[in-house]
Amino acid sequence: MSSAAVLAVAGCAPSATDTADEATGADGNASATAGGGEQAAGGSVDVGIIYSETGPLAAYGQQYKQGLEAGIDYATDGTGEVNGTTIQITYRDDAGNPDTAVAAAKELIGDGYQILGGTVVSGIAIAMAEQAEQNQILYISGPAATDAITGANEYTFRSGRQSLQDVATAGALLGEEGGKVVVLAQDNAFGQGNLAAVEAVIGANGAEVDSVLVPEDATEFTGFARQVIDAKPDLIFVAWAGATAGNMWQSLDQQDVFDVAPVVTGLADSATFGAYGPIGEKISFLSHYFPGAADNEVNQALVDHVSEAGGTPDLFTPDGFVAGQMIVHAVAEGSADDVNSMIGALEGWEFQGPKGDYTIRASDHALLQPMFSATLVKDGDSWTPELIDTFTADQVAPPEASSK
Repeated sequence: MSSAAVLAVAGCAPSATDTADEATGADGNASATAGGGEQAAGGSVDVGIIYSETGPLAAYGQQYKQGLEAGIDYATDGTGEVNGTTIQITYRDDAGNPDTAVAAAKELIGDGYQILGGTVVSGIAIAMAEQAEQNQILYISGPAATDAITGANEYTFRSGRQSLQDVATAGALLGEEGGKVVVLAQDNAFGQGNLAAVEAVIGANGAEVDSVLVPEDATEFTGFARQVIDAKPDLIFVAWAGATAGNMWQSLDQQDVFDVAPVVTGLADSATFGAYGPIGEKISFLSHYFPGAADNEVNQALVDHVSEAGGTPDLFTPDGFVAGQMIVHAVAEGSADDVNSMIGALEGWEFQGPKGDYTIRASDHALLQPMFSATLVKDGDSWTPELIDTFTADQVAPPEASSK
């Protein structure tokens, strides 16, 4: 797998905050209960969740934690128990720092924990995967989007999507007939990485890929908008982050770029929706999740549980929910004191989650799942995502990673 393809597609809201890649949860010690069919009645199973209670992605952490608790509740039919065995969850703050996360992991492993989960930070997820392999414990990564988690080792799984699924969604928007994709991005590691991912995924399927790379310090974008038009694209893929996003989008609008070809970018969390204004109605957003994207019993359970608890379902809530489902299934169908049996229970597991039908690919532990496209529509004084299309797990499946 190309290392350049591990970058996430940015949610390009006109904001100074670059939050494209990750999310995580809250702090303290909380407990939820669940039990394993292979466990003796009574007793408990310890699960450590390491996530960003503090740090730049702490807001995403709350989404993940609320989803996790909703997922465990759903997977145990509201009882929190399976055969009387309790899953005791201990939360640790990674503060967005890999060293902090590894220290917490070592402490929990030293205390006998054989199941760890969490983090939205890709660098932390990679470090946690290394700890899982070294100590032979089960690790279920959270919303961290790095492709490097897939196929990392036999002990590591993921409960969210990966970057290649974002890019594959853009490819699905282009359609089977292919065509020409122009990537508009900043000329930095982030933009170049997204260009490489588009070339690796969409280009590999026969599309012609061109680019307009903009100096990171640019503040005037009219000329670059004209370059996009002159390239005669069939699809325009925008990868942008930072304070200049608002001016960039405005320039595309003023130069009528939206009349030339569909413009796609990543849909971030709900806090960014209003920043686009009317331009949001012209963008085809690649979407991992928003509450109205899926219409199924599991998603309704997520929305109801989180809402009743005083929260608001958002971009990374389903990743926590699915982590809860995976933990309960691993313990119920395996044995919490036998990591290999839990791995076997998860590999190849097909289930319905908040987004629809999921499969844990046995060969590399990729989490195959649907993805969505959306636009933003005016809803009173705010903006709300409206579903354009749903892409099945097979349509947006990432290439198989090298064997574990």
